[in-house]
Amino acid sequence: MDNRLWRYWMCAVLIVLSSCTLPMNFTYFQDAAEIRNMAVQEAQLIRVQPGDKLNIVVNSSDPMLSEQFTLSLSSSLSVVGAVSGPMTQAGKKSGSGQLMAYTVDEQGDIRFPVLGKLSVIGKTRTEVAAYITRRLMERELVRDPVVTVEFVNLTVNVLGEVNRPGRIDVLQDRFTLLDAIASAGDLTVNGLRENVMVCRLVDGEEQVYFVDLCSRKDLLESPAYYLQQNDVVYVSPTKKRMRDSSASGNAFSTPGFWISVVSLLTTITALMVR
Repeated sequence: MDNRLWRYWMCAVLIVLSSCTLPMNFTYFQDAAEIRNMAVQEAQLIRVQPGDKLNIVVNSSDPMLSEQFTLSLSSSLSVVGAVSGPMTQAGKKSGSGQLMAYTVDEQGDIRFPVLGKLSVIGKTRTEVAAYITRRLMERELVRDPVVTVEFVNLTVNVLGEVNRPGRIDVLQDRFTLLDAIASAGDLTVNGLRENVMVCRLVDGEEQVYFVDLCSRKDLLESPAYYLQQNDVVYVSPTKKRMRDSSASGNAFSTPGFWISVVSLLTTITALMVR
């Protein structure tokens, strides 16, 4: 066979093979065996931010005192009227009726019955509970208070190439990027695993982090491993996905393309053998 004809055929074969190659970065945690004993960062708990809504329940051996400090729709008007500041109805119920949620204001404060303004910004829900317990005992308002604090409205948004994009409820104190991805049904086959983006608002400024899910080490060391309320997780599409979504990007997979290739090679062969 003529050398030039051989080169033409080899080029055609390389084009076909390059269009059919599998992606290298598809499997999660490819370096897991290498980092088996690596120290991980301290767990980052969800902390109170302005705009958060908190359910706060005070329990005591004296039911009358408990009702005084646990606001609900059935609480007496004198108690509810003594509290200033924003409160919204929550979706939980107690023995005294439907609970009210405290909305943290821009300064990071809530208005609590009798105690007045309390600064809760930057605290975990456990720290908020301990803080309220201490204040109640210092004022000798409740002798044996048991304070429970729960977040009402914590969510993160997961968008892009996942199976169930949308808003994910945060139901635990430690919520990781893997928790969010699992809640969204995992990445699709067209999701770019080595460049997952996390957007976060920090002190009024937008911070953007990129995480490589193919590297366990990169994931564990990322500031975005532990998510915060209102984070946005975005999974970019692979180049193949972007090509397929364009008008002519999926030409390699169409029968017309391969008919044209075969026709071209046949014509070249006929010309060369003359």
